[in-house]
Amino acid sequence: MATVDNNLSVYDSKNIPDGADFKIGIVVSEWNDDITFNLLKGAKETLLKHGVKEEAISIEFVPGAFELPLGAQFMLESGNYDGIITIGTVIQGETKHFDYVCEGTALGIKDVMLKYNTPVMFCVLTDNTRQQSIDRSGGIHGNKGVEAAVACLKMIALKKRRL
Repeated sequence: MATVDNNLSVYDSKNIPDGADFKIGIVVSEWNDDITFNLLKGAKETLLKHGVKEEAISIEFVPGAFELPLGAQFMLESGNYDGIITIGTVIQGETKHFDYVCEGTALGIKDVMLKYNTPVMFCVLTDNTRQQSIDRSGGIHGNKGVEAAVACLKMIALKKRRL
């Protein structure tokens, strides 16, 4: 979603499923934790707002964004979760490292989601500057964690309707 003229924290709350019976795992990258912890805060507050019980939210930490897919897979292997939110940020540097980390992370998260047939939300900021990440983790463009939590609730509800 482009953030120009948009706020990631604004959504129509009447169309959000009740998460009272949902169990959600959140995997958070510790790299750039000033940003990722803000994303976590937005995601968790949104889940609670829509009925997910505090004890039904499990949070695990991994070193960086590249480890998010494996962290999500470890959580899903337990069979205890209806959905996972992966949270991280990768900020452009001077080398191609940014490209490899972003691509590997995105494809890994997609692969885990399809392997386990379970929603795994991609809440990984891939910004050109630190300021852009700040702006999308509770700053002028809202909080991408909110958007990821809403998407997770909607995808879990879709899966439950289709079973």
